[in-house]
Amino acid sequence: MADLELTRFLLSLVLLLFFSLSIGHLFNVIGLPRVIGEISAGLILGPSLLGFLSPDLFEWIFSGFSEQKKLLSVFYWLGLIFLMFTAGFKVSTKFTPGTGRLIFLLILGGLGHPFLFGLAAANLIPNSITVDPLSFALVMAAASAVTSIPVVTKIFMDLNLLSTRFAQVVLSAAAVQDLILWLVLSIALSIQQGQPDASFRISDVLLMVAGTLCFGAAVLFLIPRIIRHVGRILLDYSPDASLVGYTMLVCLLLVCIASVLHINVVFAALLAGVVVGGQPGARFEVVKQNISDVSAWFFVPIYFALVGLQMNIPGNFDPVLILGFLLGSSAIKIVSVALFSRFARISWESAVDYGITMNARGGPGIVLASLAFAGGIIDEALFVGLVVVSIVSSLVAGVWLKFRLGAIR
Repeated sequence: MADLELTRFLLSLVLLLFFSLSIGHLFNVIGLPRVIGEISAGLILGPSLLGFLSPDLFEWIFSGFSEQKKLLSVFYWLGLIFLMFTAGFKVSTKFTPGTGRLIFLLILGGLGHPFLFGLAAANLIPNSITVDPLSFALVMAAASAVTSIPVVTKIFMDLNLLSTRFAQVVLSAAAVQDLILWLVLSIALSIQQGQPDASFRISDVLLMVAGTLCFGAAVLFLIPRIIRHVGRILLDYSPDASLVGYTMLVCLLLVCIASVLHINVVFAALLAGVVVGGQPGARFEVVKQNISDVSAWFFVPIYFALVGLQMNIPGNFDPVLILGFLLGSSAIKIVSVALFSRFARISWESAVDYGITMNARGGPGIVLASLAFAGGIIDEALFVGLVVVSIVSSLVAGVWLKFRLGAIR
């Protein structure tokens, strides 16, 4: 790499990180989710604004040489992997007694009707690229049902709700729901990559499901035992700083194995986070916090800025598509969750609180859209639409919870 090429690459990273941190902080100050500010940084630096006003300057900074986009994609994938890895830290596999019925009902409400809506709506949603119809339908179904654990967790933290029963129920239900949906996305990507001519056999789909489930079971049941055995040795002879490296190694190793087995790497990163998050001990808490800090303030902001950098809103903004999918999917998700939660004998007000909160799609909705776009399942207009829907639904959830703060506490 020549000196000028290195300069351009480092400049692009500096701009992405500076703008995402600054605008993310600004959004946080005014009470909006930081992630939306980070995406906005990419919109400002990308074809939506800078590329629109000064195409030559945009190309000089972000496409200065032939391999620059590939180098930036490395940071894109690292940010995505560490986002899901650290999100997995917050996924609890133990439910508080007495809340199991409500959690189960929220999972049914959050998955059932929204998933069916997405499957049905796939036949009506325009998509300009050739794609396996089953793969496309699964992506739209997952996009309709997904709930953002990172964004919802951040909202709960900002409102001092994280220790409440409401927050525990929502995060537990969202965790189980999203694990299922990441499995669905993994299948959709495998179908599209393995059989683009729409003649994919049901036996192949079942084989993918079985392989992913076996991988998930192996990770959840075998890896914790290995970590506990090896961890006892490392805890005695290693400083905390080295434990950070070893813990990140666990994540990257599992992601690497998943990639070799053609299992979705995002699903693997989330499982790795669940496994590491379940490890007890004060030293592990310090390690997890250090990894979360590095991810949240370096890799993840660059990732979300790169998501915004891929979007060309002036050229791909379809208000009919966005408004139709936003209103349709949100109405189905909120009503479905509210109705199912009523079977747990809670008030209508609380049922609506659960429905609006579970409709926040935030980071996972954006991740899902970016993966589907990168995998050639959706076109750029639909990619922009799904990201906008994720942003708006998260904003609505944040405003609603702030309005209902006294009742939820």
